[in-house]
Amino acid sequence: MFDRSEKPRVFGLPPGTDFPKLLVEGMLRRHEDTPPQNLARATLMVNTRRMARRIRDLFDTGPARLLPQIGLVTDPGQGRVFADIPAAVSPLRRRLEVAQLVSRLLDQQPDLAPRASLYDLADSLADLMDEMQGEGVEPDVLQTLDVSDESGHWKRALGFLEIVQHYFSDSGETPDAQTRQRMIVNALTDEWQEQPPQQPLIVAGSTGSRGTTMALMKAVAKLPQGALVLPGYDFEMPISAWDDLSDALSAEDHPQYRFRKLMDELGIGPQDVQPWTDTPAPCSARNRLVSLALRPAPVTDRWLAEGPELTGLDRACADLTLIEAPSQRDEALAIALRLRKAADEGITSALITPDRMLTRQVTSALDRWGIVPDDSAGTPLQLSAPGRFLRHVSALFHRKLTSESLLTLLMHPLTHMGGERGAHLRLTRELELHIRRKGMPFPDPDQMRIWASLHEDPFTASWMDWLIGAFIDTDGAGPKALIDQVDRHIELSEIIATGCAPTGNNTLWDKEAGIAARSVVDTLRDEAEHGGILSSVDYADLFGAILSQTEVRNPDEPHTKILIWGTLEARVQGADLVILGGLNEASWPEMPTPDPWLNRRMRHDAGLLLPERRIGLSAHDFQQAIGAPQVWLTRSIRSDDAETVPSRWLNRMTNLLNGLPEQGGDKALSDSRHRGDAWLAMARQLEEPGQTAPAPRPSPRPPVMARPNRLSVTEIKRLIRDPYAIYARHVLRLRPLDPLMRAPDALLRGIVTHSVLEQFIHEVRADDRALTAQRLNEIAETILAENVPWPEIRALWAARIVRIADWFVSTEKQRQLRAEPKYFEEQGEVRLDAVEFTLSAKADRIDMDDQGRAHVYDYKTGAPPSTKQQRIFDKQLLLEAAMITRGGFAGIGPADVAEAVFIGLGSTPKEVPAPLDEEPVEQVWDKFETLIQSYFQPEQGYTARRALFKDTDPSDYDQLSRFGEWDVTTDPQAEDLT
Repeated sequence: MFDRSEKPRVFGLPPGTDFPKLLVEGMLRRHEDTPPQNLARATLMVNTRRMARRIRDLFDTGPARLLPQIGLVTDPGQGRVFADIPAAVSPLRRRLEVAQLVSRLLDQQPDLAPRASLYDLADSLADLMDEMQGEGVEPDVLQTLDVSDESGHWKRALGFLEIVQHYFSDSGETPDAQTRQRMIVNALTDEWQEQPPQQPLIVAGSTGSRGTTMALMKAVAKLPQGALVLPGYDFEMPISAWDDLSDALSAEDHPQYRFRKLMDELGIGPQDVQPWTDTPAPCSARNRLVSLALRPAPVTDRWLAEGPELTGLDRACADLTLIEAPSQRDEALAIALRLRKAADEGITSALITPDRMLTRQVTSALDRWGIVPDDSAGTPLQLSAPGRFLRHVSALFHRKLTSESLLTLLMHPLTHMGGERGAHLRLTRELELHIRRKGMPFPDPDQMRIWASLHEDPFTASWMDWLIGAFIDTDGAGPKALIDQVDRHIELSEIIATGCAPTGNNTLWDKEAGIAARSVVDTLRDEAEHGGILSSVDYADLFGAILSQTEVRNPDEPHTKILIWGTLEARVQGADLVILGGLNEASWPEMPTPDPWLNRRMRHDAGLLLPERRIGLSAHDFQQAIGAPQVWLTRSIRSDDAETVPSRWLNRMTNLLNGLPEQGGDKALSDSRHRGDAWLAMARQLEEPGQTAPAPRPSPRPPVMARPNRLSVTEIKRLIRDPYAIYARHVLRLRPLDPLMRAPDALLRGIVTHSVLEQFIHEVRADDRALTAQRLNEIAETILAENVPWPEIRALWAARIVRIADWFVSTEKQRQLRAEPKYFEEQGEVRLDAVEFTLSAKADRIDMDDQGRAHVYDYKTGAPPSTKQQRIFDKQLLLEAAMITRGGFAGIGPADVAEAVFIGLGSTPKEVPAPLDEEPVEQVWDKFETLIQSYFQPEQGYTARRALFKDTDPSDYDQLSRFGEWDVTTDPQAEDLT
């Protein structure tokens, strides 16, 4: 296949080319005049399984022929059994072992790191071990590093590494994957030196960024029929520019640095790298532009010397579109519009970005046209239905069950799928409404059984027994062995997934996501013996971390020509249109993850990979992708909370173009921006909602017979201030949905305070010695403990009662000198016969004096209404007084009212009397009758937000009345209803 050569054979393909396609073409061209079996004797070693599949697909297009052997650089043995090299232990086992070591160290030295970082530390430590094995760095090298001028953190980090040293000394007996791969490469290298294979062996598509892969490539390049084919090799760089890449500290982030390092290892120069095929790059002019733009930062002064010689900038940017969107949403919409047009044109288009938020927004935007892109990344298993379900179940063992978490699991699509799913959903809905009405933050088994007993359906009882047994009676106490944690987790998961009336199998392990989840669970169970003893919290963290490392494909059938790739997938594919999205710093390139073990200089001194390696690989991906026939470069100027910084590569390219006006660089860049602006304008037009007339301020007039014929005294204030709320509640019968988790709001505080004072007054009636601030505070503590489950709120409200206790006791003595407390939460009602209307009330407290007169009190935890507010709007006490004079309270009978007082219990406690002198009860009642009679007239409407205390006060029915499309200056529009 190859002519004899004294130098290692290294070939390259330029950026922008479809690497797998041209690789196959080059193989076939070199075997045109040879027997067919010669191709079958050749071996291709590629860097990913995805590339291997693509190569096979290209060969399968025909005609029929014998195929070369296709393997992976990560499996250099090609399935061979090496007697002296044991099988590799699974990565999960190694991480479980390391996690135990880290856990014990944190127990001994808790100041090293927080416990919550246990598995993150274990993963990063295991990754460091893999890297050391892959790069051939012994732990002794780390111990010899000079850290005398470093902070104490790095000295402690080196001490941390001592806990895994035995894995290096025992690596020959229980090697991990990286160690075993390096052992195989070393064995093959020794074997090839003695008996080099005579058949062609080609390593293609790898940059040699890892030490083991570099060693394999060096060994293959020296074989008689060995060769390397490099992807995205920059043939446009001059020799002087290659010389600038010799220093790793300054050039590691350059896209061609790994090739410079490979050439140094092989003893060759850039002139020795030959094109694999004669096919030119799609746009050589653009490749030259990008090559110059991406020179290492210390030598960007070369722009001044080489820039004037750069020609063809109009051709370089002719098929280049630059989008600088105001927001990521605008960016996603513009991309979606272009992908939709590509679908209409029938061309293959690909969005390449590491920004998963952007890909989700683009996918959502495409959904409006029914286009499902083929997303190579898929969905993280932890976010799939089985993944979420299993994580919710694992939380049952270490978190106190709340009503919210209970209902979340009950409503999960995988819950109770073994049978009677419909009945389960019906009962779940009824239970949710019951929990909301009762304000039950934490499910109580006794209350749940009482609720179930009210249902005559026998299924409800068995369903409730299943619910309590599966969700409430879970034993999560105490650490357990990992195998026991896994078994009880899966057992409970299947109980919940099956339900209480199984008629078939549950669907937890069905479909692709379920199969993947089952595989993860089985692997964890197989390796559980190496996981030691874990608490329920640690197990849940571990399980979530393991799930996050697996992805599943979208179950929907995607569009075959609308593709979303990560940077890794883009290396092995080709497309007519390539969109490079999210070109902002920290997105592309992604910032290197912080290394808790070694800083940059220590890594360099130890011979490990620098953090810039990932940036360099991303730069290489960028250089390959931007060379495509048609290219879009997109970024958002602002993120959610701040202005973004353009990607360094985009920044360099635009700066270079702007600095070459004589060659038309600024015009070429401007034209690219104009093309992008046109698409952004279309995206904005797509978002235009159009003109819709605002809704009028409603004032509905329902039939008189449909109007409410019963209201409480507290609702009269609402009838005066916001009649529409009365209409919505009593005519439409709409009520705000109670919150699932009762909040410590003003309503709850009022209920609790009323209970405290009522019990206190009862005790004082029985024994006047109880009339002390101390006893009031004791009662408050007891009732708060029973009714307020939030410790901080309980302490806050108790402090407020302590603050008003002395004042209340002092004024209570005066009240009891005037009258004796007689009635509490007394129910009463008065009927208006003229319009068949009933006014009801529940008085907080009514005292009776020696003359048979009533003293009416109402407790207010907030600010009590002023005298003026009571005369016009808040007529609660005035109406209660009028009802007493009319015998509205059966237990009292008709009686005169001596006083009616609001007792304000806010930050400044005070008593505010009702203005009975200014508003006698007869006058109050006459005004009330007039008000009610007016609403029984057909022409009277229920106007929205008629006279709220403040324009900014919310109403429960603002959304229904479309408030915001109108304001209080808008005249109400009456509407007759039938």
